Amino acid sequence: MTVTDVVRVALPRGGASHDVRAVRVVLHRELLRFVNDRTRMVSSLVQPVLWLFVLGTGLGSLVRNSIPGIDFRTFMFPGMIAMTVITTGMFSAASIVWDREFGFLREMLVAPVGRGAIVLGKCLGGAIVATLQGVIILALAGVVGVPYAPGLLLTLLGEMFLAAFVITAFGTLLAARMKSMQSFFGVMQMAIMPMVFLSGAMFPLANLPSWLHVLTTVNPLTYAVDPMRHAVFGYLTVSPQVDAALNPGIVWFGWRLPIGLELGVVAVLAAVLLGVAIAQFKRAE
Repeated sequence: MTVTDVVRVALPRGGASHDVRAVRVVLHRELLRFVNDRTRMVSSLVQPVLWLFVLGTGLGSLVRNSIPGIDFRTFMFPGMIAMTVITTGMFSAASIVWDREFGFLREMLVAPVGRGAIVLGKCLGGAIVATLQGVIILALAGVVGVPYAPGLLLTLLGEMFLAAFVITAFGTLLAARMKSMQSFFGVMQMAIMPMVFLSGAMFPLANLPSWLHVLTTVNPLTYAVDPMRHAVFGYLTVSPQVDAALNPGIVWFGWRLPIGLELGVVAVLAAVLLGVAIAQFKRAE
């Protein structure tokens, strides 16, 4: 062999099968990380449980006379489910920043697979983990007066997964360019807390001031919380007056949106965020 000879290096060819396998591997890693991190499981549940049973009980004592026949914690229950999956989904996305700091992300990015497969695996894994976390809150339904009806539980599971996927895609988009955990959690708190408070998770959407009605209407999380509340109220026996006060739905210029359209908004948003996150990862080093 002379100095002019060149040794050819054959790289494994990527393809659809490689991408599917990459999605499975990343998803499996997210599930393993969740199962092995019990501290994360418990910490993600503390805030929703406190808000449901402490804040819900306190506020319930103030509004008991104005909403007869229903526990205010029943009203808050869908919002606390949403809060649980949102928090867990963002924590799943935070692992991207952790992987970047320790060099594991670079190893994934140089693999002979599309970066879209890595992002999709991360979002699916985070959504499944967040849904599993939400199931723990869902198990408390009977304590706050929500029936364990199979149809209701299946509906909530599907809506939980959709909400979890959206928030994980959003977190992945943020994490794609973040260099440190401190920066990510700072941006996360700045983005998520206002969205949670303006989603109707803790107060009804009826009879709001104009400025607050506009903010809740443009908040994407509102379109994830309202279908869950609608599903719960569909299995409750309440007066029309209480239903109108606590479950008014999302209204555009006097027109109440159908639940299918609300879920469609969430699904479109999920697709858009996933696409932008993939584009961000293609630019990542």
